Amino acid sequence: METISQLLIEETRYRLLEESIPRLKKCLARMTADDIWYRANHQTVSAGNLVLHLCGNVKQWLISGLGGRADHRDRDKEFQEEGPLETPVLVQMLDDLSSEINQILNELDDVDLQRNQTIQGYQVTGVSILVHVVEHFSYHVGQVTYMVKSRKAVDMGYYQGKDLNQLNRS
Repeated sequence: METISQLLIEETRYRLLEESIPRLKKCLARMTADDIWYRANHQTVSAGNLVLHLCGNVKQWLISGLGGRADHRDRDKEFQEEGPLETPVLVQMLDDLSSEINQILNELDDVDLQRNQTIQGYQVTGVSILVHVVEHFSYHVGQVTYMVKSRKAVDMGYYQGKDLNQLNRS
């Protein structure tokens, strides 16, 4: 039987590598460079900024925080970029991030998930880090999805072939 730690690690892997990152790449494929770097006003950021931000966040929290790698994040720069970085560059960044995520998740154990540490000034455990990274990534993928749907009038088909109206059965 798998431990709670193993289950959490595998769920994190699924949510990031099988769900969120593929959705983000699907969004990028539906957008032009102008769409990717469009800002509705000075209070908003572009989809491109959110890709950079997500890469920075995951590297700081998961790759550095849990994986022990050096932290070189420049968070402000993620939002200052005006692009256009070409779509293949953003997709490659996500592919590279996927590899790093998978490597770190393969290295984790119960001790890592229970260890206390400080990230961005927050006192967190490894469990907190995994929950934060999944929640934060999903939140911003939802924002990018909204950008695509509102600018392109398309259904992203995330649930194609699934009957979401099924009732729970005991």
